[in-house]
Amino acid sequence: MCCLFGFVDYKNHLSSGQKHHLLKVLGTACEARGTDATGIAYNTEGQLRIYKKAVPAHKLRMRLPHDVQVVMGHTRFTTQGSEKKNHNNHPFRGTLPDQCFALAHNGVLHNDHFLRQTLDLPDTPIETDSYIAVQLIEKERALHLQSLRTMAEQVEGSFVFTALDAQNSLYFVRGDNPLCIYHYPSLGLYVYASTESILQTALSRLKFRLPKPVTVDTDCGDILEIDRHGHLSMTTFDCGHLYQFYPRYYGYFPMTYSAKDTSYLQELKNIATAFGYTPEDIDDLVKSGISPEEIEDYFYCGAEL
Repeated sequence: MCCLFGFVDYKNHLSSGQKHHLLKVLGTACEARGTDATGIAYNTEGQLRIYKKAVPAHKLRMRLPHDVQVVMGHTRFTTQGSEKKNHNNHPFRGTLPDQCFALAHNGVLHNDHFLRQTLDLPDTPIETDSYIAVQLIEKERALHLQSLRTMAEQVEGSFVFTALDAQNSLYFVRGDNPLCIYHYPSLGLYVYASTESILQTALSRLKFRLPKPVTVDTDCGDILEIDRHGHLSMTTFDCGHLYQFYPRYYGYFPMTYSAKDTSYLQELKNIATAFGYTPEDIDDLVKSGISPEEIEDYFYCGAEL
């Protein structure tokens, strides 16, 4: 499991020190979902910058230029492609006729090789399954809600994608993995992370106070754009193929568990041994009525099961 995090300071309310501090507490809290590598993307002086290393977030020097208003971040739990080769780490750079963009992904994709072959996409030294999303967007020659819909309806697996363009628009493509976005309208600020528990943990460590947030509700199949002025636009994609895909790969799942969430359950099984559990233990917990979200909160935050 990986973790997405970041913010949009569209009124430029935060000082440079506050932005750096916010980024640091977000990244450190997101280590709960991955410490193999950390990366951030942002625009400064008209250029897209991506900074990433194979280190936990607390060891990454995340100093931001004074003009940065949007940051897209990622902490990595390696599933495919060694983190020691930095090109395998997130965020990834994509190139379009009129701009560059950055993309990060939480989840696992299963048909990246199939898509690359059938669509005659170029070979790449990047081994990470997530990079197919960059190539699909490049094939559309644009980054916008429609090209993201086309991409999302082709990939199979578990995912939430974030993408940042050169105009400081931040996009979210939500499959069946978790995502939490808080909005502070009075401050002109959006803050996000992969789970609400991680986001709340990070915000509780801030040295400055934030007002009560408004939660931006999202569901599987939603695509959101937050532009540099804080305006939010949304469309949807057909995510029915995601629900049909997992039983072919993972077989039987408890009837009490929604088919759309089987990828989330599989990711919990993949990391279970790191917390002293077996995949069978995870199945037993779900059969007893405990949700995957509660299991993850127990793993990372010590919540009661």
